[in-house]
Amino acid sequence: MLSPTILIVGTADTKADELLYLKKCVERVGGTGRIMDVGVLGTPAFEPNYSKFDVAIAAGTTNEEIIALGDENRAMTKQAEGASNLALTLQRKGEINGMLAIGGTLATDLSLDVALALPLGFPKCIASTVAFSPLLPPQRMAPDVMMVLWAGGLFGLNTICKSVLSQAAGAIVGACMAREVEQKSLPIVGVSSLGSSSLRYMLKLKPALEQRGFEVAVFHTTGMGGRALEVLAASGELAAVLDFSLVEVSNHENGSVVSAGEDRMEAAVLARLPLIVAPGGVSLMDFQTWSPPEQKINGRDILTHNRLIACVQLTVEEKVQAARTIAAKLDKATGPCAFIIPLHGIDEWDREGGPFNDPVGLSAFYDTLREGLHDNVELIEVETHINDDLFVETALEIFDDWLAQGLISREV
Repeated sequence: MLSPTILIVGTADTKADELLYLKKCVERVGGTGRIMDVGVLGTPAFEPNYSKFDVAIAAGTTNEEIIALGDENRAMTKQAEGASNLALTLQRKGEINGMLAIGGTLATDLSLDVALALPLGFPKCIASTVAFSPLLPPQRMAPDVMMVLWAGGLFGLNTICKSVLSQAAGAIVGACMAREVEQKSLPIVGVSSLGSSSLRYMLKLKPALEQRGFEVAVFHTTGMGGRALEVLAASGELAAVLDFSLVEVSNHENGSVVSAGEDRMEAAVLARLPLIVAPGGVSLMDFQTWSPPEQKINGRDILTHNRLIACVQLTVEEKVQAARTIAAKLDKATGPCAFIIPLHGIDEWDREGGPFNDPVGLSAFYDTLREGLHDNVELIEVETHINDDLFVETALEIFDDWLAQGLISREV
């Protein structure tokens, strides 16, 4: 792509200088900039390509009605709806090739919705005063969004923020130019996992699925990986989901920041995708090594994976609650759904003799699952550990049976 068109999103009444500077930077490196004004009250000093009135119309309302809401949060939430609808319409028509947004908390709040509305793989970048902040919950984040800290800005341009904004402009134009858009030639199976020090089934599962004529996309269940899986499952891009690492569910249940949001495990169910589930890693809670949640882990043995992430074992009661949550999510399944119970363990660290071996807790977890899962979910119990070959063989038997029945499509 020689000259990508970038949608530049911001409040033109308060960020006119910044938006015009971003447009200049985009065009200096070979792109074309189009500005969308997502302000509500003020009148910008220039004519944006898409006005606040256009944004309101895209939300099915008027600027006057948005102002009449009388509250900036409600007004910007409605404006976010219009901005998201308008951006998606422009993307579908092929009129834009990337999105670049700028803002403080208000415009960032809106821009997160716009980024979420655009498809996975469509270049998107947000220059924000709260980039990387814990204020941003995982379910609000597009899994492929780029974020740049808008440092030194907020009230006009200066040499520091110009350096940041010019790099953001270069990043989004470069992303559009470098992006490979390949036609999908094979159906895709989405699989959740952790690294091989914890969950090792991918080493045999991935090549086996590829031999069957499928492309395999593996999602690292450390928060945003689970978000990406949910987004792709909801989009209709996947032929099947093998959700074998559910640690994000137990993490969210116990207040961990290593969360994919409260709706983790729900997209494949709602989309009626062929779904095979196993409870990999769900007996643990992850947290950031550098700031442990003392009130939750006091007195428990900590396994430090690296300087970023560590984990503790869940109590029996916490494992039971995780099982209840998982069963409740699967209770809504109306498509093909199977749950594999590997009776000898669900994480490399819970093997006999391992630091988190807990047969009592695992048994309570499974008993709760058996009680909670209903006839819409096929339950398969196997005398194996999740990292042993028999687990992979069992998963492939289910997959092959569904494939033979036509429940898993080979269509691209």
